[in-house]
Amino acid sequence: KKGVKLLVDSLTRSAKHFNKSEVECLVNLFDTLVARASSQFAGAGFDRTVFRDTLHSAFGMTDEVVLDRVFSTFDKGNNGCITVVEWVEGLAVLLRGTLEEKMKYCFAVYDLNGDGYISRDEMFQMLKNSLLIQPADEEPDEGVKDLVDLVLKKMASTYLFVLFLLQDYDHDGKLSFADFEKAVREEKLLLEVFGPCLPDIK
Repeated sequence: KKGVKLLVDSLTRSAKHFNKSEVECLVNLFDTLVARASSQFAGAGFDRTVFRDTLHSAFGMTDEVVLDRVFSTFDKGNNGCITVVEWVEGLAVLLRGTLEEKMKYCFAVYDLNGDGYISRDEMFQMLKNSLLIQPADEEPDEGVKDLVDLVLKKMASTYLFVLFLLQDYDHDGKLSFADFEKAVREEKLLLEVFGPCLPDIK
């Protein structure tokens, strides 16, 4: 009991967007999720499957690529297990983060290889599931490649993408966090330009 109180107090300080009673609820939910998970983590956390099912049912997030990337941003220890600290601190950003925190989070979701840039290939992977209807004679991957090209080049007449592309100063098809941040500060709709990785307002 004392250990739980110390944990809640510590998490209330570190996950500064939640009050103490909210942290207690999240810790209780965490315990419920751990009970559903396989025993491989010895009660220390839950796996990718439980995490994805939870985000799907709670927030309606369905894109598998996005869900995998969100899991990776939560899994700071990179051990395939979400601990209680990762759970509460991750949700603090996901649900109540500042614009700065959400920019860093979204950028990390889109930066698939963690090199500090969102490349053309990473854009392709993130946008791959966004084309729901393909022309009968066209391969789905070709359609996505065309979409990425539009994002990078041909949609320069569209206001949002003008703002985004203006930040890619060397026009190499890669965006650094600084590029991304400048674009998002100009137009907040660009926060999720490569796919929905934040829950909607409801």
